[in-house]
Amino acid sequence: MAKQRKANKQWIAVEEGETVAACYERLQKSGYVVVGRREEPQFIEVDGERVWHRQQIEFQVVLPSS
Repeated sequence: MAKQRKANKQWIAVEEGETVAACYERLQKSGYVVVGRREEPQFIEVDGERVWHRQQIEFQVVLPSS
């Protein structure tokens, strides 16, 4: 039985000020295939309190084998 090659997966974040659609399009133009997505809240400290700042969105991507 032949060994399967492990996919080279990586996480790429949606940049601040960039829309999810624009990021997805950028990844497709670069040749990546999106295989996953995750979101995490980002907080900043204001006057000693943690305040929600934005939602960090990342796509898990792979380069398809030719």
